[in-house]
Amino acid sequence: MLPLSIIRRVQFISRHFSSSPHLVTVPIRISKPTKKSCIEYLRNCKSMEQLKRIQSQIFRIGLEGDRDIINKLMAFCADLSLGNLRYAEKIFDYVQDPSLFVYNVMVKMYAKRGLLRKVLLLFQQLREDQLWPDNFTYPFVLKAIGCLRDVGQGEKLHGFVVKTGMNLDNYVCNSLMDMYSELGNVENAKKLFDEMTTRDSVSWNVMISGYVGCRRFEDAINTFREMQQEGNEKPDEATVVSTLSACTALKNLELGDEIHNYVRKELGFTPRIDNALLDMYAKCGCLNISRNIFDEMPMKNVIYVVLWTAMINGYVQFHHFDDAVALFREMQIQKVKPDKFTVVTLLTGCAQLGALEQGKWIHGYLDENRITIDVVVGTALIEMYSKCGCVDKSLEIFYELEDKDTASWTSIICGLAMNGKTSEALRLFSEMELVGAKPDDITFIGVLSACSHGGLVEEGRRFFNSMKKVYRIEPKVEHYGCVVDLLGRAGLLDEAEELIQEISIENCEIVVSLYGALLSACRIHNNVDMGERLAKKLVNIEPCDSSIHALLANIYASADRWEDAKKVRRKMKELGVKKMPGCSSIEVDGIVHEFLVGDPSHPETIEIRSMLNRVSRQLLGLKESQLMSFDNDTQHCNFVES
Repeated sequence: MLPLSIIRRVQFISRHFSSSPHLVTVPIRISKPTKKSCIEYLRNCKSMEQLKRIQSQIFRIGLEGDRDIINKLMAFCADLSLGNLRYAEKIFDYVQDPSLFVYNVMVKMYAKRGLLRKVLLLFQQLREDQLWPDNFTYPFVLKAIGCLRDVGQGEKLHGFVVKTGMNLDNYVCNSLMDMYSELGNVENAKKLFDEMTTRDSVSWNVMISGYVGCRRFEDAINTFREMQQEGNEKPDEATVVSTLSACTALKNLELGDEIHNYVRKELGFTPRIDNALLDMYAKCGCLNISRNIFDEMPMKNVIYVVLWTAMINGYVQFHHFDDAVALFREMQIQKVKPDKFTVVTLLTGCAQLGALEQGKWIHGYLDENRITIDVVVGTALIEMYSKCGCVDKSLEIFYELEDKDTASWTSIICGLAMNGKTSEALRLFSEMELVGAKPDDITFIGVLSACSHGGLVEEGRRFFNSMKKVYRIEPKVEHYGCVVDLLGRAGLLDEAEELIQEISIENCEIVVSLYGALLSACRIHNNVDMGERLAKKLVNIEPCDSSIHALLANIYASADRWEDAKKVRRKMKELGVKKMPGCSSIEVDGIVHEFLVGDPSHPETIEIRSMLNRVSRQLLGLKESQLMSFDNDTQHCNFVES
């Protein structure tokens, strides 16, 4: 009977070279092959084909079981660009008693390819083989646990790390901190951080990014300041990018400027830092600085499409839509192919402005360039068409989507609700429940809005109650606002007031918002007594809120109490309260024009007022001698004899 080693060798050759017989019959001939020459060939290997040819020589001289040779074979297979996972698995299965190095290579390969469950299974196998993990094993295993959100495994492995004393290793400790941050337990990460005797830059970066990931932005900035004060480690690219994310969230321009100067003078710019700075300035409204950073970037090619998207998003966020479209056109001239996030950003801008023609043009661009309309792009198209009043088109896109997620269902339900299609919105919500899609808090805003617009009080109450009882969603101020509006429209003012009183509110803005909705209902139903009482309560909270005074004046006017209405408007003047000017927009030939009420700075103000006079006289049947005057404080038009 043949020895086991010979049988394994024959099986391996048969299994791995049968599909490519030429690799065995016409192998690379290494002159007097030795272990040293084989290792050198493996070191310079450039493809899997070469690897198999070299391996045939290794088998010829009987070195297939040599530990150094196996390590080199595994190291090549681990290369993401050249290697092959399946081939590495076959080598691993062939090797008797794999070393820790071989295990580490396999763990790394699985981790890099996102095969996280296999990472944990292999780690378990490693322990069963009586091997002790080292500081190369733990980081990949801990990362896998964090990504899988496996709290139990994380705590178990932490205990094992402490037992083996590996928690004193910075590399392992940093990985433990990162795992706890991924698991949402930033407190445990902070405890480990505080216990470290020496902290490297990675330690600081993990702690800062952990706070950012948990949206504890103040703590992230405080940790950055602590890092500066300690002075042992200088902020690097990762530190800067994470801290700028915190600055963006808190609109902390002062620290953002400080970091910008540090990068300029000491660290130097990189695409990641450029993007973080650009995003920070854009979201803080400093579009000129953001654009300067963008223009000064030496390379803005397809690799950095994210930079173009960030700049376009900044313009859209602050309603500079013409600049956003101009930059998108420049992007095409520079032959930078936009990704779906660029397109979604532009569609969001079209939705905000109701720029239908621009939205159609972007939709056409998607079709012409054969960009796949996936669930993300499809949802943006649904929202754009809905907000532009094209409900049928939004429904068409919705039904064409192959995969529908919560966002796409929510978008079409909200779109139907805002366009007064109550029954269709509720029908689709029922369909959403039937297919097993899980509604979120935004979905219920759409559903409750539909009930409000349709006057469906009982249905509205039922959906509102089901949020907590069925879906475990805690109602937010927007949901209460919808129900208050629903009850107010139905004339159930006392019930609406009781609902507001049921919730404990500390934020004054929320109080004004909810009672303001009820005050509007008082005007609709001519409930002067409640209107007066609510207005007095709100004026005590927000004496300079023009909407409260205006609503009370309108309530008096609806009840023909003109003297009281005049008193309210006089009081507004005495307090210096001015109504916030409204803004209208119109799209002509693909260009969106905006008009601010009472804006005297418009270059064609005289022509606009003249045309408004002519149109108003025709609509109201006034004489040619009557002219319109405009009160900028109250934003009311008056007509006087010329």
